[in-house]
Amino acid sequence: MLAQALLAMLFISAASSAYAVEYSSIDASKSKITFTSKLMGSKISGSFGKFSGKVLFNPDEPEKAKANLIIEISSFNAGGEELQEEAKGKDWFSTKLFPTASYVTDSVKITGPNSLDAHGTLTIKGKAVPLLISVKYQLQGKQMVFDASFQVLRLDFGLGAGNWADTSAVANEVPVNVHLVLNQK
Repeated sequence: MLAQALLAMLFISAASSAYAVEYSSIDASKSKITFTSKLMGSKISGSFGKFSGKVLFNPDEPEKAKANLIIEISSFNAGGEELQEEAKGKDWFSTKLFPTASYVTDSVKITGPNSLDAHGTLTIKGKAVPLLISVKYQLQGKQMVFDASFQVLRLDFGLGAGNWADTSAVANEVPVNVHLVLNQK
């Protein structure tokens, strides 16, 4: 009798795990990475138009989430053509040597209902810096939507050499917003 009860519980547990919905495919048409900065006292807004990666997320086990996002730096878009060309050069992103940036999680901690902290490493221009990102998520139809806001210190990554290193010309703090939409696996 006890064996039958244990077997039934095991079967129910396995069945419920089999029906768990996982999300992994990024919907690029609905996802975006945007940022703001101050250049010579004026606020500029921009985005990275191309990014991809692998994300694994099960809302029943959010603490097991994993992400490996790759951002194509050449998709930088802000402040007009002259600024975009400057940003691709050696003083900034040096896109010929470092065409991509990445964010890879190493752990996730649940912080509340539909919220978590993703601990990971942001790598830009070959420099890897630990980064904690607080994330809110919610189910919208058949898609899982993630929103996060965080700050990057550009000088930590060697962005803005020479005269551009002066934080009175270009702010060191760069607020970033990520809106990531995932489809079911």
